[in-house]
Amino acid sequence: MATTICFIIWVLFITDTVWTRSVRQVYDVGDPEDWAMHDFDCPRECFCPPSFPTALYCENRGLKEIPPIPSRIWYLYLENNMIETIPEKPFENATQLRWINLNKNKITNYGIEKGALSQLKKLLFLFLEDNELEEVPSPLPRSLEQLQLARNKVSRIPQGTFSNLENLTLLDLQHNKLLDNAFQRDTFKGLKNLMQLNMAKNALRNMPPRLPANTMQLFLDNNSIEGIPENYFNVIPKVAFLRLNHNKLSDAGLPSSGFDVSSILDLQLSHNQLTKVPRISAHLQHLHLDHNKIKNVNVSVICPTILPAEQDSFGYGPHLRYLRLDGNEIKPPIPMDLMTCFKLLQAVII
Repeated sequence: MATTICFIIWVLFITDTVWTRSVRQVYDVGDPEDWAMHDFDCPRECFCPPSFPTALYCENRGLKEIPPIPSRIWYLYLENNMIETIPEKPFENATQLRWINLNKNKITNYGIEKGALSQLKKLLFLFLEDNELEEVPSPLPRSLEQLQLARNKVSRIPQGTFSNLENLTLLDLQHNKLLDNAFQRDTFKGLKNLMQLNMAKNALRNMPPRLPANTMQLFLDNNSIEGIPENYFNVIPKVAFLRLNHNKLSDAGLPSSGFDVSSILDLQLSHNQLTKVPRISAHLQHLHLDHNKIKNVNVSVICPTILPAEQDSFGYGPHLRYLRLDGNEIKPPIPMDLMTCFKLLQAVII
């Protein structure tokens, strides 16, 4: 039990690190007196707050071009404009940039000059959501930690796009036009530290191949995935959060061992075509199976077997705490042996 709690705390800490690195970066701006040495050359189209000299706010200005970026800028906000291109010249002095937000513009792949982004050697966060991209832009700086490309028209990932992005921890490709043929066996090669991969709301029929081994959060909701290959999860032994809601998974499409994967803590399979509750691990804590075609709950099948060597970790039985089964064909009452197996259950929705 103690080991599991420590692991959960570690997972949450790492997840928080992925999402909140940007917050901590805001305060890592060095000595204000050092920045006072620089000319306060704020582009006239933008706003430069005196209390935050490393930030440049150019959002919601109707801009069609990126203005020249002063060398002192770390954080650049250009969202919600009409920018179509990313040329090299505006960034030629912006060697300190850590954060660029270009969401909600009209940027195309043809509009990105080849070295415009890769020259930004300290860039950590790149936001290009809600643009007109048809493929993942490349080349990108090796320093990049988060790449946000949601709600574009991405259908292609050129070979070698991720090969040098060993520092990337989050890749968001949700709500694009990815098909299965967008992936090669080495598409994700190089993403050694990737922890979160979001490819929800695309047009996938199969699970993406050869995912990075450190993947902890995998979001594949709202695709047309019909099955999961045998031993698929062996390649991603650290996956803890798996979302496959709104797909076309059937009983026949699941691996023989189901989801008996010790690393998975949160499993979401809502709105699929399952008729039986799949096998799960004793480590699983949250299970979403609502809106499938399940008629009954066979506890003798789904109750995980706890080996003698694991008894100390499962003093109160399997760790399942939340189970959602509504929207199926199950009629109450809940089988009593369900509660006997899962003694830690706090909520069952049926």
